[in-house]
Amino acid sequence: MTTFPIVTDGEVYDAYDYAGVVDAMYRAFEEHAAGTLEAPARWSVDAGEGALVFTAGAATGPVNAFGFRVYETFPGADSSAENTQLVAVYDGSTGALEGLFVGHAIGLLRTGGIGGVAVDCLAREDARTLGVLGSGPQARSQVGAACAVRDFDRVTVYSPTEANRESFAETVSGEVEPPVEALEDPEPVVSGADVLICATNSETPVFDLEWLSPGTHVNSLGPKFADGCELPPDLFDRADAVATDSLAQVDGYARKFVADGENRERMVDLADVLADSAPGRASADAVTLFCSVGLAGTEVVLGEHLLETVA
Repeated sequence: MTTFPIVTDGEVYDAYDYAGVVDAMYRAFEEHAAGTLEAPARWSVDAGEGALVFTAGAATGPVNAFGFRVYETFPGADSSAENTQLVAVYDGSTGALEGLFVGHAIGLLRTGGIGGVAVDCLAREDARTLGVLGSGPQARSQVGAACAVRDFDRVTVYSPTEANRESFAETVSGEVEPPVEALEDPEPVVSGADVLICATNSETPVFDLEWLSPGTHVNSLGPKFADGCELPPDLFDRADAVATDSLAQVDGYARKFVADGENRERMVDLADVLADSAPGRASADAVTLFCSVGLAGTEVVLGEHLLETVA
């Protein structure tokens, strides 16, 4: 007999708010900075045409929970309702299974929440325009979390397919306070942004470096490999500060990460920036970059937070 809740995406979306998601991710980063978050790089198991991918983590401090997320990489997985993810949350004191999340919501929201923490930590306090390249679910959660930590006056979005960017603007306008406008050209999105979110699957740069204005903060979610990157590689030279959520994951990829040598050496952990033990934004004109790669354990921390509401 099942004695733990099985939570669906619909229940998660009925229960969450972006401020709460960002707060949960702050707790995860606080544990990471304190050394009480076990967060190894993800690993995978070959499974014929695809693979099973696991991220596991344990927050042994105040959150007191551990667990894992698992998803598969079979062809067409992103578009099939039958292809889903599981997040399991266990009690850190007893080892009892507290809840199981079935769906994609936890993964999307925790990535958005991590992005919100990065914006809050690295973007200028007076940031007023949010620019977005990409119009998928990851971009949507990033905008929601960013708007929970900054009072933006305007959001602009570009993606290559007109219908997608127009639909994104219409949908997200109903979820955040500032107006969301779809633009026909990526350049004004980038040049006008105080905060720029890149949430694409492109393995070629989606903007030119000269479009970027002084003082901009950039969140990158898409590919960041030496042989395929959504960012102009010179951005790593241009940025005054570069942070990531997981140095272990940066070094754990099978593909070579785009930042190497001196640029890899100066990458810092966002948790250390939050703890004032690593450099972040040093001036209003500084360009800052956050490379989102996925901090293990954050799904568990978010799941623990949501179980307080949905269970």
